[in-house]
Amino acid sequence: MWNRTKATELLQIKYPIIQGPFGGKFSSVKLVATVSNAGGMGSFGLNAYDAAEIVEIAREIKKLTSKPYALNLWVPLKEDPIDSFDELAFEKVKKTFKPYFDRVGLPLPKMPDTKTGDFDQQVEAVLKSNPPVASFIFGIPAREIISEFKKQGIVTMATATTVEEAHRIEEAAIDIVIASGQEAGGHRASFLKPAEESLHPTSSLIPQVVNTVHIPIIAAGGISNGLDIARVLKMGASAAQLGTAFLATNESAASHIHKSKLLAREPIKTDLTKVYTGRLARAISNKLSDDFKRSSNESIAPYPIQSNFLSTLMKNAHDRQDYDYVAFWSGQPSTLLTHQSASELFDSLKNDVTETLGHEAKT
Repeated sequence: MWNRTKATELLQIKYPIIQGPFGGKFSSVKLVATVSNAGGMGSFGLNAYDAAEIVEIAREIKKLTSKPYALNLWVPLKEDPIDSFDELAFEKVKKTFKPYFDRVGLPLPKMPDTKTGDFDQQVEAVLKSNPPVASFIFGIPAREIISEFKKQGIVTMATATTVEEAHRIEEAAIDIVIASGQEAGGHRASFLKPAEESLHPTSSLIPQVVNTVHIPIIAAGGISNGLDIARVLKMGASAAQLGTAFLATNESAASHIHKSKLLAREPIKTDLTKVYTGRLARAISNKLSDDFKRSSNESIAPYPIQSNFLSTLMKNAHDRQDYDYVAFWSGQPSTLLTHQSASELFDSLKNDVTETLGHEAKT
């Protein structure tokens, strides 16, 4: 039966449907629990939370579901551009963005804080919370960290954007690889080569990864409906991960205006851009992303300086409803998004896969 795969057996879920984790603070406990209780697996993105908050989030999830769920962390980059970024480089960035601040009468911010969350403390908090599954993007945790997760019986997953990254993930003894095509929303999770050099359509990435690794593969990127899920399962994937479709539902923590844009009656147009955060990410196209399509990397600060630097400008634009200067994360959906209820979306996905593949789901 279509819903019995290597991934569902390992994750102990009924259906091979995964809700992708959202960075920032777009994840919600309610969405995670809704998807997990429906028989899939919900995921919560933790990059913006400290250790104490992580423990509390996990506690809240466990109150709403006894089913498997995943906690997701960002792995620190081994060669982080922020290490060589200085005041002189920041002056170039300020000069580039000065017209945007001047236009709305905002002062240029000073050099923002370069600190990000303490990864080791976040890892300790996840281990303390003992979730069924832990997932990682932007790289592979150290072997000793992976070993600690295995000791506690926590299933591990990591994201790859290329065949080479998938191979490295398997070599590191990670249990499952998430193969993320270029259509996926939010940040590109590349870690071996620059993200700009690691762009492959989901339709071509999945077969290549299937032919390279032996661990279960979860397909991600531009998957919007049951037909898409059936397609990647036929390619050899063991499950499908959907982000944008679930981000558009009432249960996610995205803003009302963000959801309204994702649920627009016209096809969503997106851009891959570094302008919002300093790392390549896919968002709904607007004037700001269009302005920087041909910009050099020198005009944009690395993460998290860029996002901190633009924070007052973004807030001002949002307050004025000038959405041409606000980041609305989105993948490139294969179809129009219509479901506002996460449970209705999930039911639609599993019913469409069943109809497409011609088999009843096995209980």
